[in-house]
Amino acid sequence: MDGGNGTTRWDVLIRDAWIFDGKGGAPVRADLAVAEGRIAAVGAQLQVSNADTVIDARGRWLMPGLLDIHTHFDLEVEVEPQLPEAVRHGTTTVLVANCSLGLAFGNQRRDGADPIVDCFARVENVPKHVLAKVADQATWNDSKDYLAHFDAKALGPNIVPMIPHSMLRIEAMGLQASVTREPSEAELATMGTLLEKGMSEGYAGFSTDALPFHYLANQPNTHKQIPTQFAPFSELKFLTNIVRRWERVWQATPPKDSPAQVFKTFSLTSGRLHGKPLKLAAVAALDLHMNRLLLKAALLMTRILNSRWYDGRFRLQALAAPFRTWADGAITPLSEEVPVLRQLNELDLGDRAGRERLMNDPAWVADFRRMWWHGKRGFNLARLKRWLRIDDNVLSRELADMTLDEGPVPDWNGHSLQWVYERLLAFQGGVTAAAPGLEVEVFAAMPRPCDEADFVLHLLRRFDTDLRWTTVTANRDPRVVKRLLFHPLLIPGFNDSGAHLTNMAFFDGNLRTLKIAQEDGVERVGQAVRRLTREPAEFLGIDAGRLEPGAAADLVLIDPERLRTWDPEKTYRFIWRDCFEAKQLVNRPEGVVSVVLIAGRLAWQEGGYTPDFGQRRFGRVMLNQAHEHGTLPVAA
Repeated sequence: MDGGNGTTRWDVLIRDAWIFDGKGGAPVRADLAVAEGRIAAVGAQLQVSNADTVIDARGRWLMPGLLDIHTHFDLEVEVEPQLPEAVRHGTTTVLVANCSLGLAFGNQRRDGADPIVDCFARVENVPKHVLAKVADQATWNDSKDYLAHFDAKALGPNIVPMIPHSMLRIEAMGLQASVTREPSEAELATMGTLLEKGMSEGYAGFSTDALPFHYLANQPNTHKQIPTQFAPFSELKFLTNIVRRWERVWQATPPKDSPAQVFKTFSLTSGRLHGKPLKLAAVAALDLHMNRLLLKAALLMTRILNSRWYDGRFRLQALAAPFRTWADGAITPLSEEVPVLRQLNELDLGDRAGRERLMNDPAWVADFRRMWWHGKRGFNLARLKRWLRIDDNVLSRELADMTLDEGPVPDWNGHSLQWVYERLLAFQGGVTAAAPGLEVEVFAAMPRPCDEADFVLHLLRRFDTDLRWTTVTANRDPRVVKRLLFHPLLIPGFNDSGAHLTNMAFFDGNLRTLKIAQEDGVERVGQAVRRLTREPAEFLGIDAGRLEPGAAADLVLIDPERLRTWDPEKTYRFIWRDCFEAKQLVNRPEGVVSVVLIAGRLAWQEGGYTPDFGQRRFGRVMLNQAHEHGTLPVAA
């Protein structure tokens, strides 16, 4: 370690920290100096007088800036490029254009289509007026110009871009053709040329999506999935072979309803079958409550694909939190999996009258009741699968699993719908009185008798999106979560940061991983730091995640005592975001992150953003290392 010679001027000196270097070992107590955006020295008792700014880090953990490898910040970075919710959590580098969606080709407005609005609105549950504002600004039409446009933005964290498959199909085929047919030979060749071009420009990889509940948002296509889902296997193979040759990363989601198709798709990682391994990061290693077998099957597939017989580079992404989602009435990502609820999601978020008409349609009501009671009554295969916890759907449809939050009746907040339903039955039976005011009004209007399906349907009709509730559909057992986070063939980071504005908030996924590791001592924390910094950086092929002299000074200082006492389930906030002109669900741990430096500049310090943050550029577009170092493979 370089102790400094007392003559070099440093911009920042961090004194007496417990330093985790990202290699996976225990921390070392030392000082660290920063100059000109890079780590200048690491050692004991560096000269204080040489530093312009000195930070006392006694008792705190200093580590490389954290990477968030599954985000949907593509939209937010255009309207608030400092990405404040990421930075306050110690995140200094984010991977964008996941799940086949992104802005690499601009707004792609042609022939009356508005692809950014159409593709993002339901998949990521972002209001259409926000998407339209972003599309208005996305005036470029070329992947190289997309990279260049960041030069004029006051970026907060570093941005790592990928080429998104849905947008690639739209660019080659047009939106309407991309969701109605397979590409012609010429169109497929165009896709290959554009992807090849993106790889030559340094894009970190390529993303696709096959989850069957990702739908378009505009007529006439609200019943159709996003373009990537119309790609045949031959198209995926052709495009991923380009990614394979460039040694970049393929990010993907599985066609979950077909185990055989999942394995066939993810077998594209295999070096044995395809001549050379392909790095593949897939969503997601989740311990689903309603289907306990899926995780076991996913882990078995992971072992097979990474075995010497397949020679793959396959990593499922793990989430460090209970998979808690919020719903605004029936508007939730979980509803897209259920056909009768999906019809409500097909309407615009502001179309309350349209949802009311649908929920009063006798045919729709009959379908809703069949859906609600499916597998919950009688003796049948569906009920057996439900009892064995191998159900086909994620949503449990159990009132006890649905907790009201920010709801229209304040007395209900924090209680389950089961609790409210039992109050209703007691009211109807004359056992207890309802609370004066709105509860009396709601209960008096309920049908008699009132079963669960009647109860839920009446609440949806009465309150629509004002009925805000939450449920946990996966990762209920913290022991399983810990095992997944430290599984050597998985990678932490399925955070979905920036997506689903009102439905989820896993910005804190990296901090949760550190907190879980802290339970087992600093050696395990060292392993967690490696898994959140150097390991994903190496997988992505980017120059990040290192803490050593000469490395970029992307750093985070953590208060371990505040981390230990932090309860992540109690720091959710539902706040107004000016950049979206809408509310957003966030998670804001107080005091856990003491300092964040990006490129050697202080971005966050002791509970607040620095004056320069948002006013000047901190991060940069981070490209594949081979591109930055000029060691590229020969193009075909």
